[in-house]
Amino acid sequence: MAGLKERFQAFVNNRWLVFVAAMWMQSCTGPGYIFGSISPVMKSSLNYNQRQLSKLGVAKDLGGSVGFIAGSLSEILPLWGVLLVGALQNLIGYSSLWLIVTGKVPVFQLWAMCVLIFVGNNGETYFNTAALVSCVQNFPKSRGPVVGILKGFAALSGAILTQIYTMINFPDQASLIFMVAVGPTMVVFALMFIIRPVGGHKEVRPSDGLSFTVVYSVCLLLAAYLMAIMLLEDLVSVSHNLITVFTLILFVPLFIPIVLSFCEEYRDPAEEVLLPKPYQHDAGNPEQDTREHEVVSSEFKDENHEEVDSLVVPEGQKRIAQLQAKLFQAATVGAVRVKNRKGPHRGEDFTLMQALTKADFWLIMFSLLLGSGSGLTVIDNLGQMSQSLGYDNTHIFVSMICIWNFIGRVGGGYISEIIVRDHAYPRPIVIAVAQLVMAVGHVFFAMGWPGAMYIGTLLIGLCYGAHWAIMPATVSELFGLKKFGAFYNFLNLANPAGTLVFSGVIASRIYDREAEKQARQHRIQSHISGSIFSGMLAADESLNCEGYPFPREFQMNLHSDERKQVQ
Repeated sequence: MAGLKERFQAFVNNRWLVFVAAMWMQSCTGPGYIFGSISPVMKSSLNYNQRQLSKLGVAKDLGGSVGFIAGSLSEILPLWGVLLVGALQNLIGYSSLWLIVTGKVPVFQLWAMCVLIFVGNNGETYFNTAALVSCVQNFPKSRGPVVGILKGFAALSGAILTQIYTMINFPDQASLIFMVAVGPTMVVFALMFIIRPVGGHKEVRPSDGLSFTVVYSVCLLLAAYLMAIMLLEDLVSVSHNLITVFTLILFVPLFIPIVLSFCEEYRDPAEEVLLPKPYQHDAGNPEQDTREHEVVSSEFKDENHEEVDSLVVPEGQKRIAQLQAKLFQAATVGAVRVKNRKGPHRGEDFTLMQALTKADFWLIMFSLLLGSGSGLTVIDNLGQMSQSLGYDNTHIFVSMICIWNFIGRVGGGYISEIIVRDHAYPRPIVIAVAQLVMAVGHVFFAMGWPGAMYIGTLLIGLCYGAHWAIMPATVSELFGLKKFGAFYNFLNLANPAGTLVFSGVIASRIYDREAEKQARQHRIQSHISGSIFSGMLAADESLNCEGYPFPREFQMNLHSDERKQVQ
């Protein structure tokens, strides 16, 4: 019977405690997803046009994607040091931005503003790297669910911060920037010593299935709760009970390491390494367990049965583990001699330079550039899109797309794991389906049909989230876990590259061109009605694109009247 001290030490070193702490951190450290909520106040207070605002959005995406420094530091520093650097960058970048937007500091030039938002959002790469590296190493046989859940909570952080901001009733919208600067920093300081790789048994346990079920239930409950709050906040008053209920839901997964550490039979971590392989592999693969059992049983035919039967259970397990290690080592050496190959093959540990020579890696990168780039363009410009269609409250759509993004990441990791384990299909099949559905969502936004904002945010959010649950797991399976931090941060470059093309070049130019056209229409209409003063006001206002055009008969006579009235 283990004492309380040993059980508490097992609790502190439990991999599920690390996973729960990483979930908590990710749920508050995704400030880049609320750019759609802070972009309108930045545009109005800084007097930017849409092209300048898009440059800020590209700088933000670049900061959230360039993680080479974070990946390199994760191989040198302990993970708490990586998290400390990220927290300081987040605090410096967003607090400086808040001081400028509120007028406490003079406005910098555009390139300096881009540097500030780059530095602030770059802290997110440190948080993601620390969370993913620690948890993927702790759960090597459950990469899909682990990556999907962690990336899902990062996406959900935008909805969480937005709802907290709505409940507190800050005096102005710029206070959301202050909350983004301070909130994630405090959470990281509280959890940075818990998030780390831990030793002990890291294969699939019989209790893992129930534990993941609890986590998935919490994810669905959180998404449903936040969605209900958003839909009802205009009808009923939301009080501090929101924070209370949300905190209780987030604390539910903490019971997993508590039960595993204090309620189950205690096992010495040194003995867990000697567990027989049939108990280490996934229970959902009985054929592999049967084959290994037959191989080990054949080895025992040459042994003295009386000697084996006299072994106690722990010694027998050690003997089985030793025999299996010898067999697997011999099989590996034989395979290497037969193949006589150079360099790693798929499934083995690659370096980043070796992975860059593979067509598979660049195919994944190009697919992410198209999928995540177009999806992030919608997320960054959601505030302007909702305003153009006549919606006053833009926060609800930002929160909704964060929730759908969260469900897409969690569901993408879960579905891809089922496809790989139960049906032996590759994970990228799910990505192909997601990109087809995402194309339908873009069509809804482009056509501006009734309800397009709701349907578009649903489809884009789900499919964008699925990309970032499946692609990192796919890369870890193809190119190994040894350099996973470098692979993940290199793939993140697809975000700024995609938004630079879709948002910085295509979407912003179309928006400004249509806004200028509508501004001319406003001036002509005001001139025709004889209101010169209103025409002067319209000319001084910032350019905004309206989704609902002028009357059809006015458009038909626009070009003929424009020349007469303007000239």
